[in-house]
Amino acid sequence: MNTIRKSVQSKPWLGWILFILTAVVVFALGLLTSSIIERRTEAQYLDAKKIDIQQFEPRNIVWGQNYPKQYESYMAMRDTSFVSKYNGNAVIDHLENYPALVVLWAGYGFSKDYSQPRGHVYAVKDLTQTLRTGAPKVGEGEEPMPATCWTCKSPDVPRMMDDIGVKEFYMGKWSKHGEEVVNPIGCADCHNENTMDLQITRPALVEAFERQGKNINEATHQEMRSLVCAQCHVEYYFNKEKPYEGVPYLTFPWDNGMTVEAIEKYYDDMEFSDWTHKLSKAPMIKAQHPGYEIYQTGIHAERGVACADCHMPYKSEGGVKYTDHKIQSPLNNIANSCQVCHRESAEELTKNVYANMDRVMENRGELEHLLTKAHMEAEFAWKLGATDTQMKAALTDIRHAQWRWDFAAAGHGSAAHAPVEVLRIIGSAIKIAQDARLKIAGVVYELGHKGDIPLADVSTKEKAQAYIGLDMEKLVKEKKKFLEEVVREWHEAAKEREDAMPQYDINTRAVSLIK
Repeated sequence: MNTIRKSVQSKPWLGWILFILTAVVVFALGLLTSSIIERRTEAQYLDAKKIDIQQFEPRNIVWGQNYPKQYESYMAMRDTSFVSKYNGNAVIDHLENYPALVVLWAGYGFSKDYSQPRGHVYAVKDLTQTLRTGAPKVGEGEEPMPATCWTCKSPDVPRMMDDIGVKEFYMGKWSKHGEEVVNPIGCADCHNENTMDLQITRPALVEAFERQGKNINEATHQEMRSLVCAQCHVEYYFNKEKPYEGVPYLTFPWDNGMTVEAIEKYYDDMEFSDWTHKLSKAPMIKAQHPGYEIYQTGIHAERGVACADCHMPYKSEGGVKYTDHKIQSPLNNIANSCQVCHRESAEELTKNVYANMDRVMENRGELEHLLTKAHMEAEFAWKLGATDTQMKAALTDIRHAQWRWDFAAAGHGSAAHAPVEVLRIIGSAIKIAQDARLKIAGVVYELGHKGDIPLADVSTKEKAQAYIGLDMEKLVKEKKKFLEEVVREWHEAAKEREDAMPQYDINTRAVSLIK
């Protein structure tokens, strides 16, 4: 066998080929080494702390000095152009699209205004602007919302809870904290300022775990990637009896479990209701946004997939891998969310999700139709002179059917999180709503009415709101004045307060204390 030297001597051109190949390999290795060093340097630079973030620092832009990529992706939530088949993050008036909701929530704030939730960066703004919070110091009558309603909207909340105490934070009315709660949901809500570890900053979740005999500090990192979301994306109510009499204390009703039936029993046992329905007089429960509870019943939770895996997937840029803080629907980021695990095309995955949503929305629409009729039929029975005893069973059915409807609807993404469970919930609610209507029909017959019960035309948002007695022109006018006068004063006071806090040069990321 010829050696390489002999082969080259006999064939000089072979030597040139080997030389060129060697040079190419060495050059490629050099480029690879240079790239690795460059990316490591980039990662080390980005991971290096530029400033010392103070405890309870509520300003997201300050955190952005140390974590620019995360902050830039967080600010991308300002884009509200994404619209899916049923939701998205655009401004969508759900009352306009589904007028039946006005009747279902008659006597409750959601009948005035209910729009598609936008990204976290709009949390404070949207709560301030919605008609549900009223027009404190401008409108007539009692202010409708307690201070507790701020709890999930801002990193100013843990700052204030530390400053004045949890009880004092919950006490009083919503406008009480108007000039204090100005920074939208962000970094300090979920992260420790020194270690960046995920942490729970809202006491209600910790307290719910404790009542179940669990220690939230034993949660794994993967569990925490859902639990930080569960601080807010859950069902809750304001307990005005415990632990402090007269204080609307934020409480998660998980003592019996997290299923719709377990929470229903919890509320029934304590005879709790959020409001009395204006038409039917049923004692109603308003589901808030039980996204975490519904998610727990789905296949993703069973497989150990966390909220952040789908809504905040990892992202790579250069030598840096980080969590994308543009919290959004996975349908707007399928490549980085769904397709990390699923091998189907984006079109196929979207089709599958929409198919589940179509089934849920079809059945949900039927349930809304039945509930709307039930409320109006109950109203008619009262007008005929029905007694509490005659109506009690039917009103309990209305309460239970609408609670289940709201539990399935209020989570927004529930049809994707756990379609089988949501269809089960809606199916049980349809049966209960039908039972309620049969019972009301029996009462009406006993009272001497023969024939069909007359029903109002509530086919549009305007007709429905007029029917339940809302003066929308007055409400809108008062809100406009409130935003122009009161909120402007809040912002001025907040600016003066934050100007006294440590200030940071955004361009050089150097620290400079103004006062």
